[in-house]
Amino acid sequence: MAAELGLIVVCPDTSPRGADVPDEKDNWQFGCGAGFYVDATQKPYAGNYRMYSYVTEELPALIAREFPADITRQAIFGHSMGGHGALTIALRNPARFRSCSAFAPIVQPTTANWSRPAFEKYLGGDEAAWRGHDACALVEDGARFPEFLVDQGTADGFLQDGLRPWLFQEACDQAGIRLVLRMQEGYDHSYFFISTFMDDHLRWHAERLSSDR
Repeated sequence: MAAELGLIVVCPDTSPRGADVPDEKDNWQFGCGAGFYVDATQKPYAGNYRMYSYVTEELPALIAREFPADITRQAIFGHSMGGHGALTIALRNPARFRSCSAFAPIVQPTTANWSRPAFEKYLGGDEAAWRGHDACALVEDGARFPEFLVDQGTADGFLQDGLRPWLFQEACDQAGIRLVLRMQEGYDHSYFFISTFMDDHLRWHAERLSSDR
């Protein structure tokens, strides 16, 4: 589908890099596999956990340098924690991205049980500093993006405690932001869910990337 639509799809490894990266190998909600797309400010994580800067600065520069890409036409999407990253990065960089979508994103990580401990370790105890990496809080604080597409499975085991897309719907409604939220009956959090609706998302992005805005 990407080839048919003329898209370059970039799926980078956004784990922290370097020797002796601090980690909690027995904690899937934190560490090398769960950087939450923030630039950590707290020791010992600040040196390696720089995923926000990687996605917004280093990676686009690499793509522009090494591939025949039109860097003026960028979109962003992701799944779960990556969906959280896509929403927050788009909201913080509305002039950079022409479109944004997400599968089962964590829309309010500052209050979700599985993300609060990570935010405290990466960003410190001042919760005001967390708001810049929370999609709902960003919208509440004035950040804007034209529209979003979000797919969420109704049988997702993380729906009630971690994902809660209705919170983002409320924030977007109050801000006048168009959100296409599709609750997909019977689907869970798996990659089968993503693969089922991926073509829809690629078409969504292709339509907006091909516009003349």
